[in-house]
Amino acid sequence: MSWNLSWNVRTTLLTALRNRTGPLLAALQIAIALAVLVNAVYVVHQRIEKMARPTGIDERNLFQIVGEGFGSRYNATAAMREDLAYLRSLPGVIDASPAVSVPMGWSNQSSPIWTNPRAQGRPVVISFFSMDEHGLNTLGAHLLQGRNFRADEILPPIDFHNATDFVPEVIVTQSAAKELYPDGKALGRVVYDMLGKPATIIGIMNDVISTSWASEHFGTYDVMIVPRPMTAFATGYLVRTAPGRRDTVMRIAEQHLSESNPNRVIAWVKSIESFKNLLYSWDFDMEIFLLTVTTLIVAVACIGIFGLATYNVNTRTKQIGTRRAVGARRADIVHYFMVENGTITTCGVVIGCMLALAVGYWLSVRYQLPRLDLYYLVGGILALWTIGQLAVWQPASKAASVPPSVATRTV
Repeated sequence: MSWNLSWNVRTTLLTALRNRTGPLLAALQIAIALAVLVNAVYVVHQRIEKMARPTGIDERNLFQIVGEGFGSRYNATAAMREDLAYLRSLPGVIDASPAVSVPMGWSNQSSPIWTNPRAQGRPVVISFFSMDEHGLNTLGAHLLQGRNFRADEILPPIDFHNATDFVPEVIVTQSAAKELYPDGKALGRVVYDMLGKPATIIGIMNDVISTSWASEHFGTYDVMIVPRPMTAFATGYLVRTAPGRRDTVMRIAEQHLSESNPNRVIAWVKSIESFKNLLYSWDFDMEIFLLTVTTLIVAVACIGIFGLATYNVNTRTKQIGTRRAVGARRADIVHYFMVENGTITTCGVVIGCMLALAVGYWLSVRYQLPRLDLYYLVGGILALWTIGQLAVWQPASKAASVPPSVATRTV
């Protein structure tokens, strides 16, 4: 058996040397298909993991409503007080909080934060949400250490007089706490803004996903909650409802807030899920594109292997008939072509492995992706090798079933 296998391999190599174009093209197709398949599947898997990462909030039952005031008669503080009282009184509402920036939302607020007043060393860039004492409950988040804000600690909206002021207390996520103080003792310690103004960490909460572009560049879960609404003119609210009540409450709240204050317009009412879908739409489109391209390339490789195998079988019909006439079994004929195709496939796989690793390294450097996992490479090798063998099995079996008398007479 081993002698027969080595003879088949040697015969295959001699045949390939006489007619190099077909086997070379097939091997290159397999190599390219392997490189694309392995890296595309790996990238798609990374995107799926990214979209499936936990948000840390009750995203299915949250929506944001943002209004913009105009004119000298608009009083942001009074409007916010009336709006929040109304929203919290609605049937089906669990809680509501002022929030212009929300997780995965359009309006991003971030700032470099230091652990020393002189802004020495590398800062931690943190996304922050401006909320009141209802913020944690509205998000559906919870404290791991420390305490929540008190009502008397909520500061008035930012205006021209206090725009550069920091806040006296903040609540940070567990991820941000580890970035700021790696020793794990962030509670009660002080952080500083770029002007050197201090704020004390009074609470550490579970990890909550940050806003859209900050999640890509500055760390997914580095978030800080500050006890002050954002501006004196833009009023945003985050509302958490009971399961199944979100869409109904959204319609009621939008209608009421649109009519309750003549000095304000409602800019948008959006569910947090819609923000998330928009944030990940590019990732989803990339998945579809990569899977489509990969499927087409693998299909072309399969067609190439099948076409080469069919051509080789058809051009050696007399040889097959002669071998059958001298005693070769059908299984021997099929085995010969399977070994021949396996040799070509193996050459393509070896080239494809080097190409896949090179492409994977380039992707990891260019786009800061994790290095290609070798399990994907092994899986791709097995998949393409199996596909290659299945592609040649049909024409080989068909040729082996032709009687010797017919095979030798047709040429």
